[in-house]
Amino acid sequence: MLAVLPSILGAMVLFVIGTMDIVRVLWQTVQYYTVGGVTDIHDTVVTDIIIAIDIYLIAIVLMIFGLGVYRLFVSQIEASESEGPSHPFNVKSFDQLKDKIVRVVILAVIIEFFRAVVDIHFSTPLDAIYLALSALALAASLYLMSLAYKASNGKE
Repeated sequence: MLAVLPSILGAMVLFVIGTMDIVRVLWQTVQYYTVGGVTDIHDTVVTDIIIAIDIYLIAIVLMIFGLGVYRLFVSQIEASESEGPSHPFNVKSFDQLKDKIVRVVILAVIIEFFRAVVDIHFSTPLDAIYLALSALALAASLYLMSLAYKASNGKE
């Protein structure tokens, strides 16, 4: 229980932070278009929303970890049992827990990559090539992850 409660509390804190960030962006947008705010929101609105999504994904990692550890060591979670093996909190081993967490972490890394892409300024044509290669590597990793997921579901 020592790992479960702090993980769930941390996830709830991150959900509140992400939600407050979205509310702040919404408020700034309403102010900009109704009152005519002083600062231009166009430069920051996409980045702020991407950061909030990243915060949500980290909160989901904490939830999966906390409830997965609870499921493994304390008791089964009835809601996840009725949903079947694909439910994120339905884990039967550390390997399954690790696999579910890794998938969400990779998604968070991809979101962070796209946040960086929004802020990028190309100084040479080689920078654009590096960006294209990075996007290609991410697409390939997603494809390989989906193949591995399909293969592991076929074995269960």
